[in-house]
Amino acid sequence: MAKKITYDGAGVQYGVLDPVKKMAQEQAVRTAGNLNRHGFSEVPESRGESAYVWKMGNVYMASVVEGLGTKNLVADGMDGVSRKSYYDVIGYDTVATIINDLASVGAAPLVIHAYWASGTSDIFGDRQKMGDLIKGWTTACDDSGASWGGGETPTLTNIIEKNVLDLGGSAVGIVKSKNRLITDSKLRAGDRIILLRSSGVNANGISLARAIVKQLPKGYATRMPNGKLYGEALLTKTHIYARLVQSLLDAGVDIHYISNITGHGMRKVMRARPSFTYVIEKVFRPQEIFAFIAKQAGLSDGEMYATYNMGQDFAIFIPEKEIEKTLDIVSENKFKALNAGYVEKGEKQVVIKPRDIVYKAGTLDLR
Repeated sequence: MAKKITYDGAGVQYGVLDPVKKMAQEQAVRTAGNLNRHGFSEVPESRGESAYVWKMGNVYMASVVEGLGTKNLVADGMDGVSRKSYYDVIGYDTVATIINDLASVGAAPLVIHAYWASGTSDIFGDRQKMGDLIKGWTTACDDSGASWGGGETPTLTNIIEKNVLDLGGSAVGIVKSKNRLITDSKLRAGDRIILLRSSGVNANGISLARAIVKQLPKGYATRMPNGKLYGEALLTKTHIYARLVQSLLDAGVDIHYISNITGHGMRKVMRARPSFTYVIEKVFRPQEIFAFIAKQAGLSDGEMYATYNMGQDFAIFIPEKEIEKTLDIVSENKFKALNAGYVEKGEKQVVIKPRDIVYKAGTLDLR
């Protein structure tokens, strides 16, 4: 029997992290008046969302900062296993984590900045890794439509381990008209929930995924039942949805809300402030990697769906009349989608019927 390994046990404790985030947001509200000195004003309902929005003249601007987490350590762990550095995936995924948050409020990305911190400067001398990192970052910028404005590469001796990178960045985007801004003020009972098919684990839950490596016979080189190497499966490139969201808005789709299914897993479906019940009638079958992690960590479906995207990484909330148009545009953009469920009046919770899982509001305290 597998030794049980939880996300808390792997070092990521939402019960500790989320209250600090909430406390910081409560204090940050007090600074919003500083925008008024420049003739701008914040969009209050964007507080606590994936991206922060403010009104500037006739347009809205949005900004976000995000980090990759520890996925690059998986790439480092694959050294000697594969002839690839996988840092092209690492660069791409760092941009994806940033841009997908920005896209969730309807913003088209304009400029992205990089933050690549290291324990020593030595790692920047690895031309293969750095070349791949830059290539992946640039490709992701092109795929999202963002300009790479620059960045910072601090050496943080005694803060970050030697030859390790901490990857993150920030981005600014624009919402060109009022009706393209996506906030939870539009969310209604009766809205349909469209789930987009993920490419795999993405950048969340990696600390847990790494924690099971020590008990695998060949570490990251262990083959899963489908024949893939465990480390290779973890390094699948994340989808970027910026152009898809803009395509939906360009077509006039009335998007009522978007939730990026990252940290907290499928509990993120109830990220919006209103107290609704979110009923999920269908889910994508999770990729093999999730079943492998669950078995090795000894985790239940409820624990897995509370940590990982489990095959779906964007939830788009729309009126029922928009279903056909939305599904067609998703398909045209080479993504897969499910008309997965609906929003109804009731206690704030997520009900995942196919897995007999219920997440109450108290398990997600982000704002």
